[in-house]
Amino acid sequence: MTALPLSLQRGACPALSAPMMTGDGLLARIALIEAISPAQLADICRLALSHGNGMVDISARGNLQVRGLSETSAPHLDADVRGMNLPLREGLAVEVPPLAGMDGSEIADPRPLAQAIREGARDITGLAPKMAVVVDGGGVLRHSDLLADIRLVAMGKHDWKLVLGGTEDSGFVFNVLRETLVVDTVIGLLKQLKSLGNKARGRDLAGGLLVNEATHLAPSSSLALSRRSAGVATIDPSHMLGTSPSMTARKAASPFNLFALSNHLHAIGIGPAFGQAKAEDIIAVCDEATRLGIKSIKPALDHSLLFFGSEDACRSLRDFAGDNGFVTSSIDPRGHIAACSGSPACNSATIATHEIAAKAAAECGDLLDGSFKLHVTGCPKGCAHPQPAALALCGTADRVSLIAQGKASDQPFAFVSFADTNATLRHLADLVRSERRPSENSAACLARIGSDRLAAAATGRP
Repeated sequence: MTALPLSLQRGACPALSAPMMTGDGLLARIALIEAISPAQLADICRLALSHGNGMVDISARGNLQVRGLSETSAPHLDADVRGMNLPLREGLAVEVPPLAGMDGSEIADPRPLAQAIREGARDITGLAPKMAVVVDGGGVLRHSDLLADIRLVAMGKHDWKLVLGGTEDSGFVFNVLRETLVVDTVIGLLKQLKSLGNKARGRDLAGGLLVNEATHLAPSSSLALSRRSAGVATIDPSHMLGTSPSMTARKAASPFNLFALSNHLHAIGIGPAFGQAKAEDIIAVCDEATRLGIKSIKPALDHSLLFFGSEDACRSLRDFAGDNGFVTSSIDPRGHIAACSGSPACNSATIATHEIAAKAAAECGDLLDGSFKLHVTGCPKGCAHPQPAALALCGTADRVSLIAQGKASDQPFAFVSFADTNATLRHLADLVRSERRPSENSAACLARIGSDRLAAAATGRP
């Protein structure tokens, strides 16, 4: 069997046929574009036991990851998974929310556009490894907080907001397009990114558009210029709609809820604590789901699994999963912590992130009110939460840095020893509890307190 290529460089994206080396062996990602059965997920977990170390991740974007593979076993996993005839994603990541097409609150079904973009981009090579397109129909579960190079958000039945780079709130709003122009526009942008090289991302296009705007060119003209330079047909600005302040993203709901869908179907969201579980534990949940008559499952955003079935079956599965240590509620503090695999699973990590996160969830539940994600990372790369966080703990060579309102790589407001990390977090939680105003959430309180006072609390200064 041919050896698989290994992804070792920073910024690489592990894949089923291109696993990435980590501290506990090779990691392979299994990306799905449609639902599978609980029995199929159980079979994937059995492959994780036979070919890896039996640990399975569910990523923030809803991808399965099998850990602890060797150079010998990884090709066997690849062959066995492909032999299951699963709906695997090949090529460019074009993502839709997990309830797309079943959610009555959706403004528009994003799946046809997503499929057309996948097909149109099939022959575009040389893009950045983590290039992602999001097509969001505006339902109850949204991808607003996930980073995307190109994002489409339904604004009406036939109108789509186009955003470049970042989250829906932080990205550059290019314009709102008629549906008939969406696919050609996105393919043009992808070709433009290809022409800029395999490190170019959506934020780079946004930067170019902002420069053009500074010279008094309208966004539509800017795109027309950039597309002409890439040899792509231009768009008539008269076909575009104007942007407005009302385009601010709505806060996405937590997947850890019970959802009523069309055709009397329900979905229940559960997930392993901090996105990682033993394969045996996931198998047990899948077996129970099958026993309850649940037919399908989707790995989903925020490290969750969505099971689809009757309301009674979903409620029963939620109770079973909760009794077995899974996150089953939107108010579970563990669901409000973004923690990477940490040491020793990752070569780059210097701290045991899951141990810190578990203690934080147990001891600082009132701080973790759902208004922000506490970011616990083993190194400044911050893989588990690339966006800025209201509060982040980052492992360094000899201590832990604390960052407010920033990314793990940003300037810390304080440093603490490994041993004092959770005690320091309790001090910060106590400060927020004492300072929080009526109707103020933790994120707002942390921002108002500011780095200087947080640093004083963290280091025990008066």
